[in-house]
Amino acid sequence: MKKLLACFCAVILMVNVLPSALAAESEALRAADALAMLEIVQGTASGEYALEAPATRAQAAVLLTRLTASEQAAKEDMWFTGFRDVPAWAYDAIMYTAHQGWTEGVSQNAFAPNEAVDADTWFASLLRALGYSDGYGALAEEDAAAFAWRIGLADREWSGPMTRGELFTAAVCALAFPYRGTQETLADRIVEAKPSLRTAANALGLLGRSLTARQAADRLMPAVFRLDLFWTNYAYDNEAPDATSSGFFISEEGLAVTNYHSIDGSVHALAALSTGESYQVERVLYYDEEIDIAVLRVSRVSVKGKETPAFKYLELAGSEGARPGDPVYTLGNPLGLGLAVSAGIISAVNREVDNYALPCIMNTADISKGSSGGALLNVRGQVIGVTSGAYSHGNSMYLAIPVDPVMEADLTVEGMTLPEVVEKQYPNGT
Repeated sequence: MKKLLACFCAVILMVNVLPSALAAESEALRAADALAMLEIVQGTASGEYALEAPATRAQAAVLLTRLTASEQAAKEDMWFTGFRDVPAWAYDAIMYTAHQGWTEGVSQNAFAPNEAVDADTWFASLLRALGYSDGYGALAEEDAAAFAWRIGLADREWSGPMTRGELFTAAVCALAFPYRGTQETLADRIVEAKPSLRTAANALGLLGRSLTARQAADRLMPAVFRLDLFWTNYAYDNEAPDATSSGFFISEEGLAVTNYHSIDGSVHALAALSTGESYQVERVLYYDEEIDIAVLRVSRVSVKGKETPAFKYLELAGSEGARPGDPVYTLGNPLGLGLAVSAGIISAVNREVDNYALPCIMNTADISKGSSGGALLNVRGQVIGVTSGAYSHGNSMYLAIPVDPVMEADLTVEGMTLPEVVEKQYPNGT
Protein backbone atom coordinates (compact mmCIF):
# COMPACT_ATOMS: atom_id res chain seq x y z
CA MET A 1 0.00 0.00 0.00
CA LYS A 2 2.83 2.38 0.90
CA LYS A 3 4.53 1.57 -2.42
CA LEU A 4 1.31 2.33 -4.33
CA LEU A 5 0.90 5.58 -2.39
CA ALA A 6 4.48 6.58 -3.18
CA CYS A 7 3.91 5.89 -6.88
CA PHE A 8 0.67 7.88 -6.79
CA CYS A 9 2.45 10.83 -5.16
CA ALA A 10 5.20 10.66 -7.75
CA VAL A 11 2.64 10.77 -10.56
CA ILE A 12 0.88 13.74 -8.96
CA LEU A 13 4.22 15.50 -8.56
CA MET A 14 5.08 14.93 -12.22
CA VAL A 15 1.65 16.19 -13.31
CA ASN A 16 2.12 19.35 -11.25
CA VAL A 17 5.66 19.99 -12.47
CA LEU A 18 4.95 19.32 -16.14
CA PRO A 19 2.73 22.36 -16.77
CA SER A 20 5.33 24.59 -15.11
CA ALA A 21 8.10 23.20 -17.32
CA LEU A 22 5.93 23.55 -20.42
CA ALA A 23 5.07 27.12 -19.47
CA ALA A 24 8.75 27.99 -19.10
CA GLU A 25 9.55 26.42 -22.47
CA SER A 26 6.62 28.24 -24.09
CA GLU A 27 7.75 31.57 -22.61
CA ALA A 28 11.29 31.06 -23.90
CA LEU A 29 9.97 30.19 -27.35
CA ARG A 30 7.77 33.29 -27.43
CA ALA A 31 10.78 35.38 -26.39
CA ALA A 32 12.92 33.85 -29.12
CA ASP A 33 10.22 34.46 -31.73
CA ALA A 34 9.92 38.09 -30.59
CA LEU A 35 13.67 38.62 -30.87
CA ALA A 36 13.62 36.95 -34.29
CA MET A 37 10.94 39.41 -35.43
CA LEU A 38 13.36 42.19 -34.47
CA GLU A 39 16.23 40.43 -36.29
CA ILE A 40 18.12 40.04 -33.03
CA VAL A 41 18.30 36.24 -33.01
CA GLN A 42 18.12 33.70 -35.78
CA GLY A 43 16.62 30.23 -35.57
CA THR A 44 17.15 27.25 -37.79
CA ALA A 45 15.10 26.64 -40.92
CA SER A 46 12.67 24.59 -38.80
CA GLY A 47 12.25 27.44 -36.33
CA GLU A 48 14.36 25.94 -33.54
CA TYR A 49 16.53 28.03 -31.23
CA ALA A 50 18.32 25.45 -29.05
CA LEU A 51 16.57 26.97 -26.05
CA GLU A 52 17.82 24.39 -23.56
CA ALA A 53 21.47 24.77 -24.55
CA PRO A 54 23.76 26.75 -22.23
CA ALA A 55 24.18 30.37 -23.27
CA THR A 56 27.82 31.22 -23.79
CA ARG A 57 29.75 34.38 -23.05
CA ALA A 58 30.29 34.93 -26.78
CA GLN A 59 26.58 34.58 -27.54
CA ALA A 60 25.79 37.05 -24.76
CA ALA A 61 28.22 39.62 -26.24
CA VAL A 62 26.63 39.29 -29.69
CA LEU A 63 23.13 39.59 -28.20
CA LEU A 64 24.20 42.72 -26.31
CA THR A 65 25.40 44.49 -29.47
CA ARG A 66 22.13 43.69 -31.21
CA LEU A 67 19.97 44.79 -28.29
CA THR A 68 21.81 48.12 -28.20
CA ALA A 69 21.72 48.50 -32.01
CA SER A 70 25.53 48.56 -31.99
CA GLU A 71 26.36 46.02 -34.71
CA GLN A 72 27.53 48.62 -37.21
CA ALA A 73 29.53 50.46 -34.56
CA ALA A 74 31.13 47.15 -33.58
CA LYS A 75 32.17 46.48 -37.18
CA GLU A 76 33.76 49.91 -37.47
CA ASP A 77 35.56 49.75 -34.10
CA MET A 78 39.20 48.83 -34.61
CA TRP A 79 39.94 48.34 -30.92
CA PHE A 80 41.95 45.21 -30.03
CA THR A 81 41.62 44.02 -26.45
CA GLY A 82 44.39 41.44 -26.40
CA PHE A 83 42.04 38.46 -26.20
CA ARG A 84 43.56 35.54 -28.15
CA ASP A 85 40.63 33.11 -27.97
CA VAL A 86 37.86 35.01 -29.79
CA PRO A 87 36.00 33.21 -32.62
CA ALA A 88 35.56 35.06 -35.89
CA TRP A 89 31.75 35.06 -35.73
CA ALA A 90 31.78 36.94 -32.40
CA TYR A 91 34.98 38.94 -32.87
CA ASP A 92 33.42 42.35 -33.52
CA ALA A 93 30.90 42.02 -30.67
CA ILE A 94 33.43 40.88 -28.08
CA MET A 95 36.00 43.53 -28.99
CA TYR A 96 33.38 46.28 -29.06
CA THR A 97 31.62 45.39 -25.82
CA ALA A 98 34.98 45.07 -24.05
CA HIS A 99 36.10 48.43 -25.49
CA GLN A 100 32.88 50.03 -24.17
CA GLY A 101 33.52 48.54 -20.75
CA TRP A 102 30.35 46.44 -20.91
CA THR A 103 32.08 43.05 -20.80
CA GLU A 104 35.32 41.74 -19.36
CA GLY A 105 37.65 38.87 -20.09
CA VAL A 106 38.61 36.18 -17.63
CA SER A 107 42.23 37.31 -17.96
CA GLN A 108 44.25 39.85 -19.93
CA ASN A 109 44.52 37.54 -22.93
CA ALA A 110 41.40 35.37 -22.64
CA PHE A 111 37.69 36.02 -22.96
CA ALA A 112 36.56 32.38 -22.54
CA PRO A 113 33.88 32.70 -25.25
CA ASN A 114 32.57 29.15 -24.88
CA GLU A 115 32.06 29.30 -21.12
CA ALA A 116 28.47 29.52 -19.87
CA VAL A 117 27.31 33.02 -19.01
CA ASP A 118 25.68 33.42 -15.60
CA ALA A 119 22.89 35.82 -14.67
CA ASP A 120 25.07 38.27 -12.74
CA THR A 121 27.56 38.56 -15.62
CA TRP A 122 24.79 39.09 -18.17
CA PHE A 123 22.95 41.73 -16.17
CA ALA A 124 26.16 43.53 -15.22
CA SER A 125 26.96 43.87 -18.93
CA LEU A 126 23.43 44.99 -19.80
CA LEU A 127 23.32 47.50 -16.95
CA ARG A 128 26.63 49.04 -18.05
CA ALA A 129 25.30 49.33 -21.60
CA LEU A 130 22.24 51.16 -20.23
CA GLY A 131 24.34 53.68 -18.34
CA TYR A 132 24.58 52.04 -14.93
CA SER A 133 28.36 51.97 -14.97
CA ASP A 134 30.47 50.71 -12.09
CA GLY A 135 31.57 54.28 -11.47
CA TYR A 136 27.93 55.34 -10.95
CA GLY A 137 27.43 53.48 -7.71
CA ALA A 138 27.79 50.25 -5.78
CA LEU A 139 27.04 48.01 -8.76
CA ALA A 140 29.03 44.90 -7.92
CA GLU A 141 28.87 42.22 -10.58
CA GLU A 142 27.93 39.58 -8.03
CA ASP A 143 24.79 41.61 -7.20
CA ALA A 144 23.89 42.68 -10.74
CA ALA A 145 20.95 40.27 -11.24
CA ALA A 146 19.38 41.31 -7.93
CA PHE A 147 19.84 44.99 -8.81
CA ALA A 148 18.27 44.42 -12.25
CA TRP A 149 15.22 42.89 -10.56
CA ARG A 150 15.06 45.75 -8.05
CA ILE A 151 14.87 48.43 -10.76
CA GLY A 152 12.56 46.52 -13.10
CA LEU A 153 15.09 45.59 -15.77
CA ALA A 154 14.30 41.97 -14.92
CA ASP A 155 10.82 40.71 -14.07
CA ARG A 156 12.05 37.97 -11.76
CA GLU A 157 15.04 36.76 -9.80
CA TRP A 158 17.63 35.24 -12.11
CA SER A 159 20.65 33.35 -10.80
CA GLY A 160 23.33 30.91 -11.91
CA PRO A 161 24.23 29.83 -15.46
CA MET A 162 21.60 30.75 -18.06
CA THR A 163 20.26 28.72 -20.95
CA ARG A 164 19.71 30.35 -24.32
CA GLY A 165 15.97 30.36 -23.62
CA GLU A 166 16.48 32.15 -20.31
CA LEU A 167 18.81 34.67 -21.94
CA PHE A 168 16.20 35.39 -24.61
CA THR A 169 13.45 35.75 -21.98
CA ALA A 170 15.53 38.22 -19.99
CA ALA A 171 16.40 40.14 -23.17
CA VAL A 172 12.75 40.57 -24.21
CA CYS A 173 11.89 41.96 -20.79
CA ALA A 174 14.71 44.49 -21.19
CA LEU A 175 13.49 45.82 -24.54
CA ALA A 176 11.03 48.24 -22.92
CA PHE A 177 13.56 49.48 -20.35
CA PRO A 178 14.98 53.00 -20.83
CA TYR A 179 18.60 54.08 -20.89
CA ARG A 180 19.44 55.66 -17.57
CA GLY A 181 18.31 59.29 -17.36
CA THR A 182 16.27 59.15 -20.58
CA GLN A 183 12.91 57.99 -21.87
CA GLU A 184 14.55 56.16 -24.79
CA THR A 185 14.24 52.40 -24.54
CA LEU A 186 16.29 49.64 -26.11
CA ALA A 187 13.40 49.04 -28.54
CA ASP A 188 13.34 52.74 -29.48
CA ARG A 189 17.01 52.65 -30.38
CA ILE A 190 16.64 49.44 -32.37
CA VAL A 191 13.88 50.99 -34.48
CA GLU A 192 15.83 54.23 -34.85
CA ALA A 193 18.77 52.27 -36.25
CA LYS A 194 16.57 50.13 -38.50
CA PRO A 195 13.20 51.80 -39.28
CA SER A 196 12.02 48.75 -41.18
CA LEU A 197 11.53 47.04 -37.80
CA ARG A 198 8.96 49.57 -36.58
CA THR A 199 6.00 47.40 -37.63
CA ALA A 200 7.39 44.41 -35.77
CA ALA A 201 8.17 46.48 -32.67
CA ASN A 202 4.64 47.93 -32.72
CA ALA A 203 3.15 44.45 -33.10
CA LEU A 204 5.08 43.40 -29.99
CA GLY A 205 3.72 46.38 -28.04
CA LEU A 206 7.18 47.89 -27.54
CA LEU A 207 6.63 51.38 -28.93
CA GLY A 208 3.18 52.28 -27.69
CA ARG A 209 3.22 54.33 -24.53
CA SER A 210 -0.07 52.85 -23.33
CA LEU A 211 0.49 49.84 -21.09
CA THR A 212 -1.66 46.80 -20.55
CA ALA A 213 -2.19 45.68 -16.96
CA ARG A 214 0.37 42.91 -17.56
CA GLN A 215 2.93 45.41 -18.85
CA ALA A 216 2.27 47.78 -15.95
CA ALA A 217 2.85 44.95 -13.48
CA ASP A 218 5.97 43.64 -15.24
CA ARG A 219 7.61 47.02 -15.73
CA LEU A 220 6.48 49.06 -12.73
CA MET A 221 5.86 46.74 -9.77
CA PRO A 222 9.50 47.00 -8.57
CA ALA A 223 8.80 50.67 -7.77
CA VAL A 224 6.12 49.67 -5.23
CA PHE A 225 6.75 48.28 -1.76
CA ARG A 226 5.05 46.92 1.30
CA LEU A 227 5.42 49.30 4.20
CA ASP A 228 5.94 47.49 7.51
CA LEU A 229 4.99 49.76 10.42
CA PHE A 230 6.08 49.53 14.04
CA TRP A 231 4.38 51.52 16.76
CA THR A 232 6.94 50.69 19.45
CA ASN A 233 10.64 49.96 19.65
CA TYR A 234 9.72 46.60 21.17
CA ALA A 235 7.78 45.58 18.05
CA TYR A 236 10.65 46.70 15.83
CA ASP A 237 13.28 44.86 17.86
CA ASN A 238 11.18 41.69 17.63
CA GLU A 239 10.53 42.12 13.89
CA ALA A 240 6.78 42.09 14.52
CA PRO A 241 5.03 44.83 12.46
CA ASP A 242 1.92 46.32 14.03
CA ALA A 243 0.48 47.06 10.58
CA THR A 244 1.31 47.01 6.89
CA SER A 245 0.42 49.36 4.08
CA SER A 246 1.81 50.35 0.67
CA GLY A 247 4.14 52.93 -0.81
CA PHE A 248 5.99 53.71 -4.03
CA PHE A 249 9.25 55.36 -5.03
CA ILE A 250 9.25 58.65 -6.94
CA SER A 251 13.03 58.98 -7.34
CA GLU A 252 15.91 56.59 -7.79
CA GLU A 253 17.52 58.09 -4.69
CA GLY A 254 14.77 56.70 -2.44
CA LEU A 255 12.06 59.38 -2.16
CA ALA A 256 8.74 57.61 -1.70
CA VAL A 257 5.04 58.38 -1.27
CA THR A 258 2.42 56.84 1.00
CA ASN A 259 -0.65 57.93 2.96
CA TYR A 260 -0.19 59.91 6.15
CA HIS A 261 -2.58 57.58 7.96
CA SER A 262 -0.27 54.69 7.04
CA ILE A 263 2.62 56.09 9.08
CA ASP A 264 0.52 57.78 11.76
CA GLY A 265 1.83 56.78 15.18
CA SER A 266 4.76 54.71 13.85
CA VAL A 267 8.25 55.07 15.30
CA HIS A 268 9.87 52.75 12.74
CA ALA A 269 8.97 51.72 9.19
CA LEU A 270 10.55 49.41 6.64
CA ALA A 271 10.05 49.45 2.87
CA ALA A 272 9.94 45.79 1.80
CA LEU A 273 10.58 45.37 -1.94
CA SER A 274 9.39 42.61 -4.24
CA THR A 275 12.97 41.29 -4.17
CA GLY A 276 12.61 40.49 -0.48
CA GLU A 277 14.99 43.26 0.57
CA SER A 278 13.95 45.77 3.25
CA TYR A 279 15.09 49.36 3.72
CA GLN A 280 14.65 51.64 6.71
CA VAL A 281 12.51 54.76 6.38
CA GLU A 282 14.96 57.48 7.40
CA ARG A 283 12.91 60.68 7.42
CA VAL A 284 9.54 62.20 6.58
CA LEU A 285 10.12 65.09 4.16
CA TYR A 286 6.50 66.18 3.80
CA TYR A 287 3.18 65.22 5.28
CA ASP A 288 -0.32 66.60 5.47
CA GLU A 289 -2.72 64.90 7.82
CA GLU A 290 -5.82 66.44 6.23
CA ILE A 291 -4.80 65.59 2.67
CA ASP A 292 -3.54 62.19 3.89
CA ILE A 293 -0.26 62.16 1.99
CA ALA A 294 3.32 61.73 3.20
CA VAL A 295 6.66 61.74 1.40
CA LEU A 296 9.42 59.59 2.88
CA ARG A 297 13.13 59.27 2.37
CA VAL A 298 14.12 55.61 2.34
CA SER A 299 17.67 54.51 3.13
CA ARG A 300 19.70 53.18 0.21
CA VAL A 301 21.34 50.66 2.53
CA SER A 302 19.24 47.57 3.24
CA VAL A 303 18.70 46.26 6.75
CA LYS A 304 21.27 43.58 5.84
CA GLY A 305 23.84 46.26 5.07
CA LYS A 306 23.86 46.17 1.25
CA GLU A 307 23.87 49.48 -0.61
CA THR A 308 21.83 49.98 -3.76
CA PRO A 309 22.82 52.45 -6.48
CA ALA A 310 19.19 53.20 -7.34
CA PHE A 311 15.54 52.26 -6.87
CA LYS A 312 12.96 51.79 -9.57
CA TYR A 313 10.58 54.75 -9.41
CA LEU A 314 7.31 55.99 -10.89
CA GLU A 315 6.77 59.18 -12.86
CA LEU A 316 4.25 61.66 -11.46
CA ALA A 317 1.68 63.02 -13.90
CA GLY A 318 -0.89 64.58 -11.57
CA SER A 319 -4.64 64.40 -11.90
CA GLU A 320 -5.36 67.43 -14.09
CA GLY A 321 -5.99 65.45 -17.27
CA ALA A 322 -7.91 62.61 -15.60
CA ARG A 323 -11.48 62.12 -16.84
CA PRO A 324 -14.34 59.73 -16.03
CA GLY A 325 -14.04 56.62 -18.16
CA ASP A 326 -10.23 56.70 -18.35
CA PRO A 327 -8.68 53.28 -17.67
CA VAL A 328 -6.47 53.10 -14.58
CA TYR A 329 -4.33 50.58 -12.71
CA THR A 330 -3.48 50.26 -9.05
CA LEU A 331 -0.28 48.82 -7.63
CA GLY A 332 -0.15 48.04 -3.94
CA ASN A 333 -0.02 45.50 -1.13
CA PRO A 334 -3.60 44.38 -0.40
CA LEU A 335 -4.10 42.63 2.95
CA GLY A 336 -0.34 42.39 3.37
CA LEU A 337 -0.36 39.33 1.11
CA GLY A 338 2.10 40.69 -1.43
CA LEU A 339 2.29 43.23 -4.21
CA ALA A 340 -0.57 43.10 -6.70
CA VAL A 341 -2.05 44.91 -9.69
CA SER A 342 -5.70 45.66 -10.45
CA ALA A 343 -7.43 47.45 -13.30
CA GLY A 344 -10.53 49.61 -13.66
CA ILE A 345 -11.78 52.97 -14.86
CA ILE A 346 -12.18 56.39 -13.31
CA SER A 347 -15.75 56.75 -12.12
CA ALA A 348 -15.55 60.38 -11.08
CA VAL A 349 -13.01 63.12 -10.50
CA ASN A 350 -13.16 65.87 -7.89
CA ARG A 351 -15.41 63.74 -5.71
CA GLU A 352 -15.98 65.43 -2.35
CA VAL A 353 -15.55 62.90 0.46
CA ASP A 354 -15.90 63.31 4.22
CA ASN A 355 -12.58 63.43 6.10
CA TYR A 356 -10.59 64.31 2.96
CA ALA A 357 -9.37 67.88 2.47
CA LEU A 358 -8.97 67.36 -1.27
CA PRO A 359 -11.58 66.03 -3.70
CA CYS A 360 -10.79 62.41 -4.53
CA ILE A 361 -10.57 60.34 -7.68
CA MET A 362 -13.21 57.63 -7.50
CA ASN A 363 -12.42 54.53 -9.56
CA THR A 364 -13.21 50.84 -9.97
CA ALA A 365 -9.69 49.37 -9.70
CA ASP A 366 -9.94 47.04 -6.70
CA ILE A 367 -8.00 47.77 -3.55
CA SER A 368 -8.22 46.28 -0.07
CA LYS A 369 -6.95 47.03 3.42
CA GLY A 370 -3.18 47.30 3.14
CA SER A 371 -3.36 49.04 -0.24
CA SER A 372 -3.30 52.46 1.44
CA GLY A 373 -0.41 54.43 0.01
CA GLY A 374 -0.29 52.52 -3.28
CA ALA A 375 -0.20 54.06 -6.73
CA LEU A 376 -3.13 54.88 -9.02
CA LEU A 377 -1.72 54.94 -12.55
CA ASN A 378 -2.91 56.11 -15.95
CA VAL A 379 -2.33 53.81 -18.92
CA ARG A 380 1.06 55.39 -19.53
CA GLY A 381 2.17 54.10 -16.16
CA GLN A 382 2.26 57.56 -14.56
CA VAL A 383 0.95 58.26 -11.06
CA ILE A 384 -2.21 60.33 -10.89
CA GLY A 385 -3.26 59.45 -7.35
CA VAL A 386 -2.46 57.69 -4.08
CA THR A 387 -4.86 54.86 -3.21
CA SER A 388 -6.45 55.58 0.13
CA GLY A 389 -9.86 54.06 0.83
CA ALA A 390 -13.29 53.07 -0.39
CA TYR A 391 -16.99 53.52 0.26
CA SER A 392 -17.67 50.58 2.54
CA HIS A 393 -21.25 50.11 1.37
CA GLY A 394 -20.67 50.79 -2.31
CA ASN A 395 -19.65 48.60 -5.23
CA SER A 396 -16.32 49.33 -6.92
CA MET A 397 -16.18 52.78 -5.34
CA TYR A 398 -12.51 53.12 -4.49
CA LEU A 399 -10.84 56.40 -3.59
CA ALA A 400 -7.47 57.87 -4.46
CA ILE A 401 -6.02 61.22 -3.40
CA PRO A 402 -4.63 63.31 -6.27
CA VAL A 403 -0.83 63.19 -6.19
CA ASP A 404 -0.57 66.87 -7.18
CA PRO A 405 0.43 68.16 -3.70
CA VAL A 406 3.56 65.99 -3.85
CA MET A 407 4.52 67.59 -7.16
CA GLU A 408 4.28 71.03 -5.55
CA ALA A 409 5.99 70.21 -2.23
CA ASP A 410 9.55 71.21 -1.37
CA LEU A 411 11.29 67.87 -1.00
CA THR A 412 14.76 69.32 -0.47
CA VAL A 413 14.10 69.91 3.24
CA GLU A 414 15.80 67.92 5.98
CA GLY A 415 12.51 66.54 7.24
CA MET A 416 11.82 64.70 10.49
CA THR A 417 12.27 61.22 11.81
CA LEU A 418 9.17 59.15 12.47
CA PRO A 419 9.48 59.59 16.27
CA GLU A 420 9.73 63.35 15.73
CA VAL A 421 6.52 63.28 13.68
CA VAL A 422 4.78 61.35 16.45
CA GLU A 423 6.03 63.85 19.05
CA LYS A 424 4.80 66.79 16.96
CA GLN A 425 1.40 65.25 16.28
CA TYR A 426 0.88 63.92 19.79
CA PRO A 427 2.78 66.20 22.17
CA ASN A 428 0.91 64.76 25.14
CA GLY A 429 1.33 61.16 24.08
CA THR A 430 -0.65 58.93 21.73
